[in-house]
Amino acid sequence: MEEKINESTPQRPEGERTVNAALVGIDLPKFIEQIKKEPAWLNGPRNAITVFKSERLRIVLIALHAGAEMPTHTAEGMISVQVLEGHLRFGTQEQTLQLAQGQLVALHDRIPHSVLALEESLFLLTLVPNRKAT
Repeated sequence: MEEKINESTPQRPEGERTVNAALVGIDLPKFIEQIKKEPAWLNGPRNAITVFKSERLRIVLIALHAGAEMPTHTAEGMISVQVLEGHLRFGTQEQTLQLAQGQLVALHDRIPHSVLALEESLFLLTLVPNRKAT
């Protein structure tokens, strides 16, 4: 397995972090603290950081201010949303769920959905991308 490292960017000038290796430890409290100090969070409605990324799995920590929305969109793979802090409204055309800390929702691929933060919220988005046809 090739180890993948995210290099520094203007948003995250601190430098490298491993996002894919045989074993990747993910310190969520550290990442939460980090994204809440960044300009995207301080000056905008949300911030996010990818904490794991491979061809078969992606995990993203997302923070939304109260009232921030991720408008209707689709994912090219199955997803789960696990609320770490706060309260979200997660909706599809057929159903809307209110999710609080400790709750989780799973959704099949290509189903349009939206996310609204009813209060300041943090959640883990897990994506299992569709396999590419060979």
